[in-house]
Amino acid sequence: MQITNDVVSPPSADQSIGPAPPDPHRFSTPPHYVATATEAVNNYRENPAAIWYKDNTDPNDPVGRYAYQRLRQTCFIPHVVPKFKLCEEDKFYAIGSCFARGIENSLAGHKIAVESAAPEFAKLQPANREGSGLGFTNKYNTYSILNELRWALDPDVEFPRDSIVPLTKTTWYDPHTNPTLEFADLEETLERRALMQAVTKRIRNCRAVVLTLGLAEVWRDVKANVFVNRTPIPSLFKTDPDRYEFQLSSFGENWANLEAIHALLSQYGHPDVHIIVTVSPVPLMNTFSTMDIVVANTWAKSLLRAVAQEWAAAHSNVDYFPSYEIVQNSDRAAAWDPDLRHVRGPGVQHIMDLFLGKYLE
Repeated sequence: MQITNDVVSPPSADQSIGPAPPDPHRFSTPPHYVATATEAVNNYRENPAAIWYKDNTDPNDPVGRYAYQRLRQTCFIPHVVPKFKLCEEDKFYAIGSCFARGIENSLAGHKIAVESAAPEFAKLQPANREGSGLGFTNKYNTYSILNELRWALDPDVEFPRDSIVPLTKTTWYDPHTNPTLEFADLEETLERRALMQAVTKRIRNCRAVVLTLGLAEVWRDVKANVFVNRTPIPSLFKTDPDRYEFQLSSFGENWANLEAIHALLSQYGHPDVHIIVTVSPVPLMNTFSTMDIVVANTWAKSLLRAVAQEWAAAHSNVDYFPSYEIVQNSDRAAAWDPDLRHVRGPGVQHIMDLFLGKYLE
């Protein structure tokens, strides 16, 4: 069978008879945490990072415990209490946006096995000679992460070959990858696709899976009925302008995708799989909505940050790690390259030092 998206936007209401009444139960979910008054007070007393500000304290105290003091430090260090511990002997798999590649590099630097950073990808020659073939594997939205895992793990789901499209008489484009490589003929394009799925299967041997959520703006291939990884190649809007549809994905859609990912990894993954979900701090490059790019980025990151928290709260083997908050609350000049989009190497290293210190036994 060919894959179709199980999670799609509901059809629009028939405007000729007026808009449909709001569904009062649409977002009617129970709170993910409830505590008695005694428990809540104990949380407050035992949490060393529970207070933002206190009168008559020095805002520039370098070891101050209050948020307004900690936020003055060059690199923000959040209070993190991990749900579980991992071992250096565990195999890791990182999947998600470009920030996942930084995670891979740091893990590999600590001699930790990272199955997603396959040497087969590193051998691929990127079009930009300064880049890495690993960028080919970036997955930018929850649909594309879910799709890739389904195609690799679920024996009843096949890759929709009709979603691969011709660019010229001799070159083809797989919209489920990141176009960092030179475009190739159909045979090589399919070989790259087979390699992607072969490497993705290795997630079955990984006790530790790191998901990095990046985008909430998504594109759907209407003809193949499948969401793609990123904005299609611009030339396709000219040659086949009605093929792709732009959507602002919802909380519910991203939640359903993450739940499907959890089900897949529970069924086909490591028997003791542990998942760490994070949100990439890298902002949108552009927006296809009517919003200001800064507003669109805030909306997208807020949505993904909220759904990541809910997902982690729903499962004992899923935890949220605040890489997004670390970058956003660190000194801007120290955290970002001049484009205010890419995180500096020392910033990524700071994040990974905290990550490894908290999660590795």
